[in-house]
Amino acid sequence: MKHAAIGSLLVVAALASGCAGTGGVDAKANVAEDKVVYHINDANDQAVGALRNIGNHLEVNPKAKIVVVTHSRGVDFLFDGAKDKNGNPYNIPVEKLKAQGVQFDVCSITLRNRKLDKSKFVPEATYVPSGVAEITRLQQREGYAYLRP
Repeated sequence: MKHAAIGSLLVVAALASGCAGTGGVDAKANVAEDKVVYHINDANDQAVGALRNIGNHLEVNPKAKIVVVTHSRGVDFLFDGAKDKNGNPYNIPVEKLKAQGVQFDVCSITLRNRKLDKSKFVPEATYVPSGVAEITRLQQREGYAYLRP
C-alpha cells in the first residue's frame, strides 16, 4: 500500500514537471481558426462582457473567426453614439474588433418590430434577415461554436 502511494506521487510529480517545462511555449503558436458566434439579445447586461470576452479570445487566438449576432434589445449597443452604464462609448471597442475581423450582425426583424432605421447604427453593423435564424445557420451549416456571454 505504501509503495503504491509513493508510485502515485512520482507519477504526479513527473506530470507536473512536464507541464512546467512548457511554460516558455508561445500560446499563439499552435492555434487554429476557431469559428464562434456570440449571441447578444440584451445590450445592458451582455454587451460590455461580450466585447471584453471577444477581445480576450482574439488575444490568445488572433485567427478566430467571430460573428456577433444581435437581436431584440441586444442591438442597442450598436446604435451610433451608444454608451455603457459608465458612459463609455461602445463604438471604440466595436471599431477595434471590426478591424480585427469581427462581424457585427443586426437582426432585420428587430429593426422592423422596433421601427428602427439602419441609419441609427454604427457603420460597422451588418444586417441579417433574422438573428435567431442566423445563429442557427452558423451553428448547423458553418460549424460555429455558440457563446452567450
